[in-house]
Amino acid sequence: MKGLRSMRTGPTTAMTSSGRARSMKEQVFSKSDWLKRLRALAGSTRIYVPVKEPEFHVFRILGEGVEPDFDYRNTRLSPKAIIYPSSERLFECSLDEKDPACNIFKDVDKDRTPLAIVGIRPCDAHGFGIVQRNFDNPEYKDPWWVSRFESCTLIGLGCSSPGSTCFCSSVGGGPFSEKLLDVLLWDLGDQFMARAVTQKGETFLAQAGGGAEADQVAKKKAEEVEKSAAKRLGRTISADRIRGKKINDLFNADFWEDVAFGCINCGTCTYLCPTCWCFDIQDEVFGKTGDRIRNWDSCMFPLFTLHGSGHNPRDKKVQRLRQRFMHKLKYYQDKYNAGVQCSGCGRCVQHCPVNIDIREVADRMNNV
Repeated sequence: MKGLRSMRTGPTTAMTSSGRARSMKEQVFSKSDWLKRLRALAGSTRIYVPVKEPEFHVFRILGEGVEPDFDYRNTRLSPKAIIYPSSERLFECSLDEKDPACNIFKDVDKDRTPLAIVGIRPCDAHGFGIVQRNFDNPEYKDPWWVSRFESCTLIGLGCSSPGSTCFCSSVGGGPFSEKLLDVLLWDLGDQFMARAVTQKGETFLAQAGGGAEADQVAKKKAEEVEKSAAKRLGRTISADRIRGKKINDLFNADFWEDVAFGCINCGTCTYLCPTCWCFDIQDEVFGKTGDRIRNWDSCMFPLFTLHGSGHNPRDKKVQRLRQRFMHKLKYYQDKYNAGVQCSGCGRCVQHCPVNIDIREVADRMNNV
């Protein structure tokens, strides 16, 4: 498989233990100068930044009148939609019988402008790596996902203040993890300290320009911020014993009815999740034009597994809930041997209307 975010080291880099290029020098930027330089880059790169809206933060394109807010915990929706839109036209065709190309599907033109997600949390960057195993592997490559991801630069912002529902460090990440990132930022109060993790990140910082080499005071402060963040992480998740268990033992466990009792199959957990990838494809007609559209779907929805015959192999909510957790914590591990299908962002725990907690479910699965 192609290395995740594979970028080769250059003359000014060293290699991390994961084989990714790391800048040998950190830079510091005043926050006002950093924003000024981002705006200058926005003419050639579509830059997404976290923005405070009335009730929560979202990622928006940095443009005129858009003020980023980097003093945030996390966005409500993960930024996966930037690479994998919730609704996307894949193909189009003419239905005009007089058209020589009638009924021939053609690829829809896409915006190929380079992307940069600035301020993405390490858990969400880690989520892209988890999803990449599905969309970009030796057997199958999704051309739309791959092209966007390869054109995207991930500028991570370390998480100085994890929430009570965060558990990134117990699923292979961490508040300042560099996984999948091209640049990692530390918030030092009135400054950002930046470290290029890949050559793509070095290029981004070079294009931004400015910045001064970080001194020992800045590096020490960054180290203290990291240590403080690690102490803030609360309850963890463990899936160590799940992989070794027999599928049928977990599938037939007696606790699923109890977990599913309050579930309303709303799909909130899947739509907020940075690592869920389920989709449905619809053909739509308007006048003499046809579109083939890919839309996010959810394994929690009753129609997700409905066959054309009318048969539904998962017609009960307990079956759908079990599928979600078995996929996240068991099937993914068995298939890819790369940990669980979860980056520990905690959104599903925080926003579930009936308080279903993936950490508790993992404990139950461990103890079967």
